[in-house]
Amino acid sequence: MVLFRRGMHFGSYGTADDGPAVFDRLAEAVRSAEAAGFDAVSVPDHVHQNQVGGGPDSPMFDAYTLLGALAVRTATVRLFALVSPVTLRHPGLLAKAVTALDVLSRGRAVLGIGAGWDVAESEAYGISFPSAGERFDRLEEALAICDALLTEGRATFSGKFYTMRDARNSPRPVHATIPVLVAGGGERRTLDLVARYGDACNVFAADPAELRHKFEVLDRHCGRVGRDPLEITRTVFAAAPADLDAFAAGARSWAAAGADGAVIIGPSDPGRIPAIGEILGEVFP
Repeated sequence: MVLFRRGMHFGSYGTADDGPAVFDRLAEAVRSAEAAGFDAVSVPDHVHQNQVGGGPDSPMFDAYTLLGALAVRTATVRLFALVSPVTLRHPGLLAKAVTALDVLSRGRAVLGIGAGWDVAESEAYGISFPSAGERFDRLEEALAICDALLTEGRATFSGKFYTMRDARNSPRPVHATIPVLVAGGGERRTLDLVARYGDACNVFAADPAELRHKFEVLDRHCGRVGRDPLEITRTVFAAAPADLDAFAAGARSWAAAGADGAVIIGPSDPGRIPAIGEILGEVFP
């Protein structure tokens, strides 16, 4: 079963910090996306806005506080962070946060998680940012802990980085567990973790041949661990289009390469959301 097909990522809330109006604008754009047929909405999990999104003086909400607010402003879209970096949140607290979101949204939460990349915000906030190898080792432990808390309701775990002793997760997720999206297209570590723990992956849009190759690598990891690759939703991460015809052609190439759907970075002009939704609805119905 495909987790979602038409996602919109609201990676920037603009550059003006005008208090509650920031949220009002975002909530209206999210409602527009839902009305346009998008079936998933994501937000960043950062403490700083990066330079691409407007720089650190631009507004940046706490992801799970924001997603909880959006849960009561929406009715059908799945909601998730794209993604929670393993450097930022303890996995037990992350599992609690996403479970709270699931209950508030009546079962629409997805756990989006990754190894993290934003060293600048970590330096600004005094958050440890270890080597890539350690971040992936931490991610593996975090996925095991979240899996236990989300599916079994409790976790006892002793690893190199995290220790849990009969930790409980109540209230429980609405639908027994919460699907997991592991972001990134790294062939050795990331796609291996997708095969072992993920219900969805999200890879950057690339040449269709490269995209097909990534999915073939995922298939091989699934075969190695005994996982049915059809259980994993494959999505592409792409910027909002300037040229709608070129975007439609690109989306068709993603589908031909094996993608089940796409997550599009929301346009600066929310008025373009319906047109983007119409194209995605045709390519990924």
